Amino acid sequence: MFRDIEADCYLMVDGDDTYPADVARQLVDPILSGEADMVVGDRLSNGTYTEENTRAFHGFGNNLVRRAIKWIYGYSFQDVMTGYRSFSRPFVKTFPVISTGFQIETEISIHAVDHGMRIANVPVNYRDRPEGSVSKLNTISDGLKVIAMIGTLCKDYRPLRLFGLISMLLAVVGLVLGIPVITEFLATGLVPRLPTALLAVAFVFLAGLSLACGLILDTVAKSERRLWELEAYRQRWVPLDCCGREER
Repeated sequence: MFRDIEADCYLMVDGDDTYPADVARQLVDPILSGEADMVVGDRLSNGTYTEENTRAFHGFGNNLVRRAIKWIYGYSFQDVMTGYRSFSRPFVKTFPVISTGFQIETEISIHAVDHGMRIANVPVNYRDRPEGSVSKLNTISDGLKVIAMIGTLCKDYRPLRLFGLISMLLAVVGLVLGIPVITEFLATGLVPRLPTALLAVAFVFLAGLSLACGLILDTVAKSERRLWELEAYRQRWVPLDCCGREER
């Protein structure tokens, strides 16, 4: 849809009859009026998802992803895993779809936050799947894929934070191993625990290497963000003809 369709507004909805169609206009209006780039159909604020959802751990998984995004990016979604959203043209045409499964909601949410997109929230009533309808979502395997996607996107969008954290943990381990060795050397002039000393040096070296990787990847990420901004400006001002195609 994102690649092939030319429009001013895009509406995405799960095809399992769990979202009300009559709310679609409320999701579309903020996009068409230029007030938002993504509108989220929030199932959680009014409590209907908690009442209707019968699948264990789905609420827990949603909260886990929300907290991870808030810690990494500083933005708190009300409902990060909802499949009911609308998007502006600049959002769609500058969003590279990488996911092939249920990680797509997480990827979309992180893309919006990382690029400073305008996000609006519309509470919607959620109803459970009709009788006889079976979900393709596997709570455990797909949940692990979502968590892995968060780590991948953090590496791509916030590499310095990720590798900085890894560097700090490695440095702490190296210091815990190395301080007793250094203390003993200063007192006796000997290094009787040579394997421990080598292990401590290795951890400190890995900490420095991780920090260097973070700095390099952060420079690359900032360069890509500048290119994205230029493309977003272009997409925001490209006029469409009567058939929804770009005018040349």
